[in-house]
Amino acid sequence: MNISFLGTGLMGQPLATRLLQAGHSVTVWNRSIQKTRELAAAGAEVTDNPAQAIAAGKVVFTMLSDAAALREVLLHESARGQLQGRSIIQMATIGPQQSRELAADLHALGAEYLEAPVLGSIPEARNGTLLIMAGGPEALYQRMDALLQVLGTPRRVGEIGQAAALKLALNQLIAGLTSSFALSLGFVREQGVPVDNFMDILRQSALYAPTFDKKLQRMLDRDYSNPNFPTRHLLKDVRLFLEESATLPLDPAALDGMRGILERSISQGLADGDYSALYDAVHREDKDRD
Repeated sequence: MNISFLGTGLMGQPLATRLLQAGHSVTVWNRSIQKTRELAAAGAEVTDNPAQAIAAGKVVFTMLSDAAALREVLLHESARGQLQGRSIIQMATIGPQQSRELAADLHALGAEYLEAPVLGSIPEARNGTLLIMAGGPEALYQRMDALLQVLGTPRRVGEIGQAAALKLALNQLIAGLTSSFALSLGFVREQGVPVDNFMDILRQSALYAPTFDKKLQRMLDRDYSNPNFPTRHLLKDVRLFLEESATLPLDPAALDGMRGILERSISQGLADGDYSALYDAVHREDKDRD
């Protein structure tokens, strides 16, 4: 099948690679063409024009940074005429209302739209083990199911907007779990409690989440390089959750505090570091007491 992939950054590159490995003809576009070199070497066609990329594929995957970028690329004047008859599979994290509005605009131009945000990061993208949440028409999902299975385990969760909402709910948990763990870790270190004791007890309790061990060494070393999910992206998702929940009978005050923690991390120059960098915002002094 002729497939286009727009956005070959941290997640897009391994996803496009899997589609190539599955035998599909893949045309790729990325704002920074340097990020397409590995895909070109693997057999992808590369273009520096997103409209040409859209025209090359019957199915168009997108993994762009946010809704503004999606609209800029897909609804650009040069791209509008290429959308007729295309199936757009949108995999980035955007708000439910943003997804519904994008779908309406694409439908008006003759394109189908399926939202398919994912849970997992670069290792899961490389291994094809992402959890894929799809929102959109049942018939379109069924037609795209085989393609999505190349990338992970897909599941249709509802209509357009509902998969986007589920993804934001899960990313809100990422922020909550990570910031709470960072605070507890900083607290026990400042109190002189050995980290090994803290982790041994935590791992045996109902409080434990595997993400704690995944982020522990980064926090201890304060090494946030080579991120699977940068701090600035988590902040974007937290802000989206807060915007969407403002219209609902919910009190997101706790998440608003986490937003402040993430903003502080970014003000410390850690926007492109792994989101475990929020440890630096909650534990400001490292007295090396372990």
